[in-house]
Amino acid sequence: MTLRSDEPRDEFSDGRPTPSPVPRPEGEEERLRRLWRLPRGIALLTAVNNTKVGVWYIATALLFFLIAGVLALVMRLQLAVPDNDLLDHDTYNQFFTVHGTGMMFLFAVPIVEAIGVFLLPSFLAARDLPFPRLSAFAFWAYFFGGISFFCSLIFGAAPDGGWFMYPPLTSYEYSPGINADFWLLGIGFIEISAIAGAIEIVVGILRTRPPGMTLDKLPIYAWSMLVMAGMIIFAFPAVIVATALLEIERAFHWPFFIADKGGDPLLWQHLFWFFGHPEVYIIFLPAAGLVSMMVPTLARRPLIGHDFVVLALVGTGFFSFGLWVHHMFATGIPSLSLSFFSAASMAVAVPSGIQVFAWIATLGAGRVQWTVATRFLFGFLFIFVLGGLTGVMVAVVPFDWQAHDSYFIVAHLHYVLIGGMVFPVFAGLYHWWPTLNGRLLSERLGNWAFWLMFIGFNVAFFPMHISGLLGMPRRVYTYPGDLGWNLLNMVSTVGAFVLALGVLLVLVDMARSALGWGEKASDNPWDAGTLEWLPNELYAVRSIPHVTGLYPLWDNPDLPREVREGAHFLPGAPTDRRETIVTSPVEAKPQYLMPLPGPHWAPFLAGLFTATHFICLTLKFYYFSLVPAVLAVGLVIWWLWGLDKGADHPPQDVGGGWRVPVYVQGPKNHSWWGTVVLLLVDGTAFACLIFTYLFLWTVSPDVWPTDGDGLPGLPWLAGGLALWGLSALAIGWARKSVDRNRHGRVRIGLILAWAAMVGGILLDATAQMQTGLVGAASAYGAITYMLVAWQGFHVAVMTLMLGYTLARSAAGLLHSERRVTFDNTMLMGWYSAAQGGTALLLLHLFPRLAI
Repeated sequence: MTLRSDEPRDEFSDGRPTPSPVPRPEGEEERLRRLWRLPRGIALLTAVNNTKVGVWYIATALLFFLIAGVLALVMRLQLAVPDNDLLDHDTYNQFFTVHGTGMMFLFAVPIVEAIGVFLLPSFLAARDLPFPRLSAFAFWAYFFGGISFFCSLIFGAAPDGGWFMYPPLTSYEYSPGINADFWLLGIGFIEISAIAGAIEIVVGILRTRPPGMTLDKLPIYAWSMLVMAGMIIFAFPAVIVATALLEIERAFHWPFFIADKGGDPLLWQHLFWFFGHPEVYIIFLPAAGLVSMMVPTLARRPLIGHDFVVLALVGTGFFSFGLWVHHMFATGIPSLSLSFFSAASMAVAVPSGIQVFAWIATLGAGRVQWTVATRFLFGFLFIFVLGGLTGVMVAVVPFDWQAHDSYFIVAHLHYVLIGGMVFPVFAGLYHWWPTLNGRLLSERLGNWAFWLMFIGFNVAFFPMHISGLLGMPRRVYTYPGDLGWNLLNMVSTVGAFVLALGVLLVLVDMARSALGWGEKASDNPWDAGTLEWLPNELYAVRSIPHVTGLYPLWDNPDLPREVREGAHFLPGAPTDRRETIVTSPVEAKPQYLMPLPGPHWAPFLAGLFTATHFICLTLKFYYFSLVPAVLAVGLVIWWLWGLDKGADHPPQDVGGGWRVPVYVQGPKNHSWWGTVVLLLVDGTAFACLIFTYLFLWTVSPDVWPTDGDGLPGLPWLAGGLALWGLSALAIGWARKSVDRNRHGRVRIGLILAWAAMVGGILLDATAQMQTGLVGAASAYGAITYMLVAWQGFHVAVMTLMLGYTLARSAAGLLHSERRVTFDNTMLMGWYSAAQGGTALLLLHLFPRLAI
């Protein structure tokens, strides 16, 4: 549908009049090309376009996939025959750990986020995602962090405790070197990059949809990415907290996981698997979203059961958080817990089954196009269903007790992950490759690659089910030759190399096309019905269409021509800068015109210096690490300073009779939404620390003080609550002063809030220290000081945010009509005050009440 300028702006019609493009100024397309063009030479590193950053992201993830795959091949050579000495046990453990870590943390999650960065704006017909520089920073942090992680192999300093890093094996007593630190600091840092991507995805899907694309018209891929990002928000903080606790235990000997001082190694498993099992679905759901977009196109008909598939995506995300103990059936947990988590592990198969039946029904009811992507999709269905069946098997507790830590679990894991994610991703590469460079990948090479990968995978991993049932344990680097595993291991090794040959053919095909070889594709080579096949340039679509259905290109075959001619929304660049339309989160009505930042050196350099900071921490260069940390913070401030320009343009006509402002503040602003999502992450991490406190109390209540003995007096609690409350009131007073443009009072309020926060954290730290509490003496001391340190970290963050806001005020860049910076600081300040008060109440009252 085309909305004409004489149509009412307060409602959308479902009719579809013949479009008649509104006359536009000459040269708008040239102006768009100028505004969105990529930098040249070395300055290309400053690019923030999603089409460029997304390609870098995907290429880096595939590079890490290749490196981790080579490590897997070397391990298979080691296991091909019994009593092999190709690798010693130390080297094998390093290879095993880096392989698993690389596949799970450096390939699986990043590749699905990378595809989202590249494809989501096209699916939403947006010019870009709402925080382009954040996407660029997340990529560069991931790139430099991942490279340094793999380089640890070169120096023999790679982690060797397994990709799951169970303590006490990985604590300071049994892993005294820096090997474990490469994992703990490197992976914790890379997960922060993933969270940045999740914030971008959530805000992008909810706020940059095209007009008319209400939630019921949202493409299933966008639904899958929205659920995935939500799962990252609530799952990843658990592993970040776990890695922080273990690194602090290693550095300061605070005994979170040491049993004889009140800690418990099972705490790590609870935190790690609360992240780890949702991660399986964080990986699977975006791949399932890709499948749900490809199946209708390849079957030439709408997806059967669309609404049920959306509900299945949401249901899978919900159920996945009830499965973490699925990995802990053999740890001696109570029978009631075993029953609950066993039932949850079986129940999660239901929403997955709904999606599988919807795909099969759609393919069966349609006229299937047999492409390379189609073959990969059928291979995915076969492999993933087998993996799901073995998943139900290991959800049965008695069977899990027999198969636990055997090669049966290795086979199940790879059937689910490779079948459920790698095959759909490779299908997607063949399907959407024309959106990258306008060329098709080779059908001949692709068919060879598929059959090599499909046959090689099953030959490699199906025998592992049998070897596992015959008793072969996981994580062994060799085995004697009289146990009946010899032939099975040799077959698996041969299959692994056949699989690798198929992957190599895909990479050769991609390189061939990237060099300009291969058949040129039409604008919509598969006759798809969704928006990513609209004509795209560097500036994305020429105009943002009004959407009236799930398959806009099928509903209106002339839509590509209309969009190219500028007949829809935002056909140019009215403020002479990069911009896109922000729509309401439910009804998708235009709300304002969002300026988008252009190329900048800060994201690249901040990513480099952030990675350098964590590398210095890993190598124990603690004081030197402050230099790159300060530089990274300074660079982030540099890129942020010029973003909040205020209402520097009058409201603009974006087409269809809609005249929207170029600046809004409060809950309508996209950065407000980003801050709220960040606070959800922060709150989840704090909840994990509270869980840690309560869990350690349940396992070792004898190290907790009782009846007030060894606790600070209640006046310390009252003083701390008063100071945190004062900080919140001071921020509220500053808020009212901003409304009235009383700038002096704003600054006084912010300084008072900062002083109260600093006073609150110093008071509580002093209160704990005056009792003689030592962090290294017991789990109680460790978690108490950890909660105090967590509040101290937030005071440090607030110091930066309040200082930045004060600087904006002093520069005359903060007032009642230009207050986005203040609003974000206010949200973080109020949250920090509430969190500080909650931590005080827990530390001071719980030991007194828990008798």
